[in-house]
Amino acid sequence: MTATKRPAPAGPGGRPSTDPDPVRVSFRRYAGVRTRVLEVGPPAAEPAQPARRSLGRRSGPRAVPRPTAPRLVLLHGYCDSADTWRPVLAELAAAGIPAIAVDLPGFGDAQPLRPGPILPQLDAFTTAVIREQAVLGSVVLAGNSLGGTMSLRAAQQPRLPISGVVSIAAPGFADSWLVRTVGRYPLPLRLYSSLPLPVPGFLVRKVAEQVVPRLLYADAGAADEFQVRRFTSLFPDYRATTARLDQARQLVAELADAYRLDKVRVPLLVVACGKDKLVTARSGRQLHTLVPHSRLLVREDWGHCPQLDDPPEIAELLNFFAAGAVRTTRAKRAETPPEAREGSAVS
Repeated sequence: MTATKRPAPAGPGGRPSTDPDPVRVSFRRYAGVRTRVLEVGPPAAEPAQPARRSLGRRSGPRAVPRPTAPRLVLLHGYCDSADTWRPVLAELAAAGIPAIAVDLPGFGDAQPLRPGPILPQLDAFTTAVIREQAVLGSVVLAGNSLGGTMSLRAAQQPRLPISGVVSIAAPGFADSWLVRTVGRYPLPLRLYSSLPLPVPGFLVRKVAEQVVPRLLYADAGAADEFQVRRFTSLFPDYRATTARLDQARQLVAELADAYRLDKVRVPLLVVACGKDKLVTARSGRQLHTLVPHSRLLVREDWGHCPQLDDPPEIAELLNFFAAGAVRTTRAKRAETPPEAREGSAVS
């Protein structure tokens, strides 16, 4: 009998467990929130050293050239984490492109959100991440779902050093029945939240295992086991599920006044997905209409999280857009008189 060699078990994001992980993991603090950071690409250059004395004379600081390559900052969606970007980060790492993905406050391994409005807390956090990365190079933001919202809101701030934004399936424009249902909080959801006896945790998880692949992927049959397991862990029991539902309702209400799109001046790529069951492709088309200088990409074969459907294509798209966005913003900066450059969005 000839032995058959079995493939190595898959690691996070479908990566064979025998392969070295190109993603560096660390914990940092942004706007007072401790969070997990996934990072790829060449390590950042050391900052300039302070002046020091040499033979009785004071020498100047060691000059370190400022990197000019784009730095991608990847933001995830609601009830997600930075792990949603792991497959894309692996592709970017192979190409030597610097990028980071962070757990937003309240999700993944980040500290919880504080009571009160959600979007201002996420704004402060995102701003801190951008300012940190802008010291190292030109920042291009890419966000999926809620991350797309945060990227657009960051682009509305003219003083933030952003060179471009990719918004993937951002909600709040022309959303699907599911998002509208959460916002209106109809009778079935109210009954679920007010049941006298909690639904058993194993039943909640079983339902989540069936629902999650259908909501996130274009093809539920192609769902990655690691990613599905990660999502379903967010709904371990009845109490956690109802808490997330209440939080989602608050967020949908805040989305009603989330955008000031006339302030978006940086290059913007809007990605709309034809098989998205949470945010329809019509929403992306509407966003494109509201920001006339934006570019629109419609992919009929992608679902709500195309970074899971097609990581190589998303990585290539981000790399291509980032390079063009940085060239565009540098050209605009060169044409702008020095006295008018205060608050420029170019890093």
